[in-house]
Formats: sequence, structure tokens, C-alpha cells
Amino acid sequence: MQPDRISLAHGNGGRFMRELIEELFAKHLKNPLLDTRSDSVALPPLDGELLFTTDGFTVQPLEFPGGDIGALAVHGTANDLAVAGAEPRFFSLNAFIEEGLEMAQLDRIIASLGATARAVGVQVAAGDTKVLRRGEGGGLYLATTGVGVRPHGLDLGMHRILPGDRLLVSGPVGDHGVAVMLAREEFGMRGDLRSDAASVLPLTLALRQMQGLRFMRDPTRGGLATVAHEIAQAAGLRVNLKAAAIPVRDSVQGVCEMLGYDPLFLACEGRVVAVAAPDIADEALSRWKSLPEGKDAAIIGALAESSSLVTLQTELGGERILEELEDDPLPRIC
Repeated sequence: MQPDRISLAHGNGGRFMRELIEELFAKHLKNPLLDTRSDSVALPPLDGELLFTTDGFTVQPLEFPGGDIGALAVHGTANDLAVAGAEPRFFSLNAFIEEGLEMAQLDRIIASLGATARAVGVQVAAGDTKVLRRGEGGGLYLATTGVGVRPHGLDLGMHRILPGDRLLVSGPVGDHGVAVMLAREEFGMRGDLRSDAASVLPLTLALRQMQGLRFMRDPTRGGLATVAHEIAQAAGLRVNLKAAAIPVRDSVQGVCEMLGYDPLFLACEGRVVAVAAPDIADEALSRWKSLPEGKDAAIIGALAESSSLVTLQTELGGERILEELEDDPLPRIC
């Protein structure tokens, strides 16, 4: 019988480790490709250009309103493929588990991870577990590698961005950062805001074949403002954002005003920033707004000839430069 908490024995290669993999991980991740007795897996042929990405995930608390580290790992990796124009297909999963983690919590998280993978259409084809000594980890760290397939000839990237192009965002920004912070009950604050963690695949599929779509990115660490800086620096253009057009929930804005944070720098885990030619921007926005995931989408700015700056037109009509992020905008959330 398995103990109710992770012990170092779960990482020693013996019976506890075998039972952990077969009775917890394999139970929730089971698919035709997953073979817990093999050190490698053969993937079936894929029709299209293969894209490959990898990511690591650490968050406190491990479970938060709107998600958990398991779902976050799937969405984060799948979304990186999706914004590049690919459909995610296969993942590998590495779990670094701290001694003392409750088995029931681990079971919930891996169940969530498995359910999220199936909802996105991803098969976890390979994986590994390691156990860290008590005090050497944050309960659970996850690392995922993803393989996706993109139609041949689809070219998306910052190299395609031109002056006059428009910036769009698929929904309110800052939800994830504030939701995780409130879940910690830090600063004596509590709230019912939920993370926006979700698959962005419906959003990216709606736009990816549009002539004039230049680029897509999910604004995770560093938020919307950091993506804007990446665009400005790569394209050598000025990014002009309009504060009145950027969707921010009142609850997020209220927390930020009380604590001195800027929602434009807070992480999102289910949003897309897109750059589109001016003649297709309205159609792109309409396509997003027709989806449940994009009902609050907006055109939030434009690219202009100038130095690589990011500016924000305030709601009062003024303008200020958004400096690039240097310090952590919040206690670490990812």
C-alpha cells in the first residue's frame, strides 16, 4: 500500500517508484503511446512542419482558483506551439516531487494534467519522475516538452511586422498574476478572481491562415508590456498602446492600484497577443469575438516608424513611455 506522502523511496527505482508511476501517473495519463516500461517512444508520422518546444513550471500555491500546476504545464506548452501556428500533438513530462508532498494532492494535480491534455488533444508519450529531499523544492516542479505540427508554408514571426500593423489582445490581462497572488492570501487580501489559464488553440486556429497575420505570442511572464517590448526591439519599430482599449477587469485594476502594480506587466496564461496588417485587423477581431475565448478581445495599438520604444496613450490623452521590466512585478508565480 502506498504511503499518504511522497518519500525518498519513491525515487529509488524500487517498488514504491514503480507503483507511483503505474498507479498514479499512468492511470491519469494513459494513452496508446505511453509505455512505462520503455525508455523511449516511437511517434507516428505527422503531416506538416514539426515544431518543438520545452518549458518548466513552478507556482505557489500548487492549486489556485482556475487551475493548478498540472493544467498550467499543459496549457503553457501547448500554447507556445499554438501561437507559432502549430497544433500540439505529443508531450513528454518530467515531475520533480519534493519529499513530503501529500499523495492525494499529487493525484489531483496529475489527474488535472491528464484531463487537460485530453481536452487539448495532446498525448503524453513519455515521462520521468525524480524525488527531491525535503526542503529542496516547492512541493512539485514540472517540465514539459511538446511536439506540434504546423501547415507547410505558414510563416509567422516578428520579422514580418511592418509599420502600421495593429496589435490585438484576445481578452483581459493580468488575471493569472492577481489570482495566484490572492490565492496565497498575501497582503491580507482575499478574492474570488480566477486565473485565465486555458488553451489558446481555438484563438490561434481562427487566425492562422489569414493573409496579413504577422505574429502571435502568449503574454506569460512579464505580461502584455513585455511582449510589446520584444516586438519593438525585434522589429525596430515603436509600439503605441492605448490604455482605454486594453481590457483589464475592475477587480484586477483595483488590486493593482492598492498594491502599486501595473496589470500590463502581470502574467496571463490564456491570452494571445497578435500583430496583423491594418486591412485585416477588424476581421481578425471579429473572428476572435465570435469565440467564447475571445469575446472581450480588442485592438489595443499600432506599430509606427521610430526608435524601439513602447508608449502608452493614457485615458486622459497624455502619453508615457513603458519601461522594460527589470524587477519581479510580483512574488514569483511561475
